[in-house]
Amino acid sequence: MSQQQGFQPANLALCTFAIALGVFMQVLDSTIANVSLPTIAGNMGVSLNQGTWVITSFTVSNAIGLPVTAWLSRRIGEVHLYVGALIFFLITSFLCGIAQSMNELVVFRALQGLAAAPLFPMSQVLLMSIFPAAKRSMALALLGMVAVVGPIVGPILGGWLTYDYSWPWIFFINIPIGIFAVMVVLSQLKDRPHKPVKAPLDYVGFTALVLGVGVLQIVLDKGNDLDWFSDPWIIGGSVFAVIMLVFLVIWELTDDHPIINLRLFANRNFRLGTILLTLGFSGFFSINLILPQWLQSQMGYTSVWAGLAAAPMGMIPLFLTPILGRFGPKLDMRKLAALSFMVISLSCFLRSNFTTDVDFQTIALIQLFMGIGISLFFMPMTTILLSDLSGPAIADAASLSTFIRTLGASFASSVTTWFWTHDASLHHSVLTEHINPYNPLAAEFSGENATSALMSINNTINHQSYMLSTLDLFDILMWMFVVLIPFVFLTTRPRATHASGGAAH
Repeated sequence: MSQQQGFQPANLALCTFAIALGVFMQVLDSTIANVSLPTIAGNMGVSLNQGTWVITSFTVSNAIGLPVTAWLSRRIGEVHLYVGALIFFLITSFLCGIAQSMNELVVFRALQGLAAAPLFPMSQVLLMSIFPAAKRSMALALLGMVAVVGPIVGPILGGWLTYDYSWPWIFFINIPIGIFAVMVVLSQLKDRPHKPVKAPLDYVGFTALVLGVGVLQIVLDKGNDLDWFSDPWIIGGSVFAVIMLVFLVIWELTDDHPIINLRLFANRNFRLGTILLTLGFSGFFSINLILPQWLQSQMGYTSVWAGLAAAPMGMIPLFLTPILGRFGPKLDMRKLAALSFMVISLSCFLRSNFTTDVDFQTIALIQLFMGIGISLFFMPMTTILLSDLSGPAIADAASLSTFIRTLGASFASSVTTWFWTHDASLHHSVLTEHINPYNPLAAEFSGENATSALMSINNTINHQSYMLSTLDLFDILMWMFVVLIPFVFLTTRPRATHASGGAAH
């Protein structure tokens, strides 16, 4: 480990840029498809609810692949794993672009998520190993900045490519970027030393993980279509998933070489930091998922304008994150994280007062304001959860926290979409209660124009139903972020030496 920490690439800036590109592509692919979902669903002949499988197949597969990352990195080395993952990511991106059906696209997106799994944790390890100890908070800040630049570029790029070209280009765009990143990382880090560690792979734990998480995600995705627990398959799938996950926890705590190092949760900052990171990111992910869909399906926005409305949230982090990276060791990360939750909560409160007359400028300005909270979220929370760890535990912790965060986002995607459509149906039922033959106003709609008039009324009610459901969702997210604030201060304050150089040991 000491040799790796002492290694310096020939061009630190170029190497850092190439490593960050891999993370950028992963984040980009997590957000770029959001604004394209209505188009993809329409082209594939499926419902918008089924279209979200494009998102969830990527995120759940990405989460499943993360626990193997630490084991693979010890076996083949961080550089070989990072480059191999990038190449696999490019191949699967091409396959996504040429998919001819929703089933094909979901399978290829799952493979793409698997390929992307090592990119973020390995980028953390590589950057912290090539940066001097005093500048490692800057390395974490850089990754945080990349994580928020993706939401700027993703919606705009996705909307533009979908509207002016076709949706497959949201995947093809990865290929030239990825080829450049592979070439640079190989040339800069080919001489980085690595001593293989041939620890056995926990096949039992990995199998339980795949079955438990995979079946649970399918239950979440299919539950709305199958009317949840009135369907025997949903009941059986839920029971099976719970059994597998309980078995996974018991096995991992007793195995000598666990695929998931659950013992890390004994560390207070890692435990609380990971929970807060996961819940906060899930809320952030839900906002990014629903807002573009609502704008396109209910407000008449094109994919380009929906992307432009969502994108401003990444502008402030672009400038603020490097400043936080420089002065981070002198600041209390807990206060920054708490302020982050306050700002995001307030942005949700402002959205909860939207009406169907809300204009583009208002939506974009609130997104811009939320960017303050996003810039104060990733780097402080990452610093907190890694602050008391050292050596190989950092790679394990980076993989595990990213695994749980990604899994949380995947589940949040399914639950948020279900809530949005289900709550809209409930509002629709309430709003149409008085549209009946006994209502004098409704009775006026008779004759040859009755059908078109009632269809117009139904469309108006449908818009209002989704508007009310959107407001309900933002109300829930607002209170969730409020509740998270006091829990930040249950963590211990990271010392400056930990925040900047915790990985050096």
